[in-house]
Amino acid sequence: MNMLLRIAFMACAMALTAMSGLAQAADRKGDDTAVSVAVGEPLQAAQELLQARQYKAALAKVAEAEKAGSISPYERYMIDRMRGSAAVGAGDTAAAIRSFEAVLDSSFLPAADRTAMLEALARLNFSARHFPATIEAVQKYKAAGGSNPTTLEILPQAYYLGQRYAEAARELERLMAASDAAGKAPSEQQIQLLASCALKQGDMDAYVSALRRMVTYYPSEKHWLDLVLRTANRSGFSDRLSLDVYRLRQHTGTLDSASDYMEAVQLALQSGFPGEADQLIKQGFKSGLLGKGQAQDVNRQKRLQELVQRKISEDKATLAEGEAQAERQSTGDALVNTGQNYVAYGQYDKGIALIRKGIAKGGLKRPEDARLHLGYAQYLAGQKDEASRTFATVKGADGSRDLAALWILLCRRSA
Repeated sequence: MNMLLRIAFMACAMALTAMSGLAQAADRKGDDTAVSVAVGEPLQAAQELLQARQYKAALAKVAEAEKAGSISPYERYMIDRMRGSAAVGAGDTAAAIRSFEAVLDSSFLPAADRTAMLEALARLNFSARHFPATIEAVQKYKAAGGSNPTTLEILPQAYYLGQRYAEAARELERLMAASDAAGKAPSEQQIQLLASCALKQGDMDAYVSALRRMVTYYPSEKHWLDLVLRTANRSGFSDRLSLDVYRLRQHTGTLDSASDYMEAVQLALQSGFPGEADQLIKQGFKSGLLGKGQAQDVNRQKRLQELVQRKISEDKATLAEGEAQAERQSTGDALVNTGQNYVAYGQYDKGIALIRKGIAKGGLKRPEDARLHLGYAQYLAGQKDEASRTFATVKGADGSRDLAALWILLCRRSA
C-alpha cells in the first residue's frame, strides 16, 4: 500500500500542477484545459486532505467537485485522477481501479505520467486478485518503458496465481536472465516460484533445475537434500552409485538419521573402502545420531564399528601388495580402486596419482565412474578448481553426470 500511495500522490501532484489558474479559469474561453472554480476549489481542498492523510474526507471533496454543473472532459480527467489517489488511501480498491482506468483512457494524460498510472493500476489489480487485468497492466507498463523490478515481478506472480504456470515460468526465466546479464543473483522468491511452477506442471526436470539454482544462490541443508534425493530418484539412475549419493549427502550435511549412516558405512565396506567407512561411522557417533536410542540399535552400531576396525587392520596389511598387483593388471580398474582406498585413508596425493594412472592405462569397465571418483578425491584434497574441471568431463547417462553436476555446484560454493 505504501508504494501505491507514493505513486498515487505523485500522479495527483502532477495533475494539480498542470491545472490552469482557478481565478482566471472562468474567463479563459476556448481553453480545453481550463478548470472552473466550482471544480477546482474542492479538488484543491481534496489535495490538502490527501496530504493530511484524510482520505475519506478527500473523497467527499472529489464528489463535491463532480456535482458542479457541466463538467468538461478535462475536468472529468482531473476528477478521476484525484479520486483514484484518494481511493487508494481510503482502501477503496475498486474505485481506485475504475478511476485510474478512466485516466489512462483520457487524451489529457501526459505521456510522461503513463508509466506511473500503469504501475498503480497493476498493483491495484494484483491486490484485488484481478490477475488477467494485472497481467495486461504490467505488459503495458513494460511497453511504456516501466522498469521497476518490484513491479515487473508482479507479472509471473499474476500468471502463477491465475494458474498459467508455463507462462509464469517463462517470465521468471526472462527475469533471471536479465539478473544474470546484470551480474545479480535472482531473488529467492523467484527461484521458489519457478520450482513451484515445475511441480504444478509435473515437470521434474525443471524442478531439479530450479533446485540447482536454489543451492547455487541460497544453499541450505533442506534444499540440498531435496536436490540430491530428486537426482538419485530420477529414471535411469544406477543403484551402483548409491555410495556416491551418500558421499554427496555427507558433504552437504544431509545425512540426518542413524539409518543413513549405517547404510553409508555398509556400502563403503562392500565397496572395499574401510577407511571411508571408519570416517563415516566416527562422524555418525560425533553427530549424536549413532550411539543413542534403543539398546539393540546401539549394540548393532557398535558391532558395525568393531567390524570396521577389523577390516581396516586387514586392509592396511595388504594395501602395498594390492597396489603392486594393480600395477601389473592390464587395465586400470585396480589402480583406480587402490587410489580411492588411499584417498579414504587421507593419503590424497598418492591416491589421486594412482587414480590418474589407472585412467591413463585405460580398459576401464566404467570410465565415467573413474572420472567421478577422481573429482571426488580432488575435492577431498581441497583442490576445488581442479575437481570442478574433472567433474565437467563426466558424461555418464546413468546418473554419474548428474552427480558430477552437483559436485560442481558444491565446489563453487566451497570456493
